[in-house]
Parts: sequence; C-alpha cells; structure tokens
Amino acid sequence: MKIECTSDYVKLNEKSYPCTVSLTMDLVGGKWKAVILYHLKDEAKRYSELRKEMPSVTEMTLSLQLKQLEKDGLVSREVYGKKPPIKVIYKLTDFGQSFVPVLEAITEWGNKAVSEKGEFVQAKI
Repeated sequence: MKIECTSDYVKLNEKSYPCTVSLTMDLVGGKWKAVILYHLKDEAKRYSELRKEMPSVTEMTLSLQLKQLEKDGLVSREVYGKKPPIKVIYKLTDFGQSFVPVLEAITEWGNKAVSEKGEFVQAKI
C-alpha cells in the first residue's frame, strides 16, 4: 500500500487533510502561491521586486499569499530597519526549497504544453 493511503487522514501544523495531495494543494495551490515560490527559488527578493515580476497580481493578493506562505513555513520574511522605509526580504525556507524540484517539473510540463498545444505571446505595449 502507498504511504499516503495508510491512514484515515494526515495532519500538518494542527490542520487535518484527507490525503497528502490535499495537504500539498493547500500549501501551494491556487493561482499565485506556486508562482511566488517560483520567483523566490533562485534568490531572496524584496516585495517590490516580486511585484515587478508578477505585474498581474494585486498588492493585496500578493501580501496575503506571502503571509500564508510564511505561516505555512515555506517562505521567511526578514525585516531590516526600525522605521519606514523598512527593507523586507522574502526567501524560501528549507521547507520551501524542498518544493523546488516540483516547481521545476511543473515549469517543464507547462512549457511543453504551451509548445505543443498553445503559444507564447508577447504583451502589446
């Protein structure tokens, strides 16, 4: 029997899930969480750098998703300075880094899907 099927449910951070797939999707699912992790996979970034790399995400959504990723232990937030302007750096934790191979597989699959069935489009300025 597969390990993910050996119990009635799984638990992480005091939260219960019916299976490990459900747990994973809660941690990294949705429209923006995996994208944020992708942009942090190679280096730490400031909030403004993430906004520039993800122009279609709203400030509120980015802020909420970063807070959730931090709460779930995938991203760390380091604050430098005591009063504005404060420098805040986001980076992957070791737990977040463990997801990088999955991100790379998702990216590769997405690139293949677009190459075979879609197209890469440049935004018109």
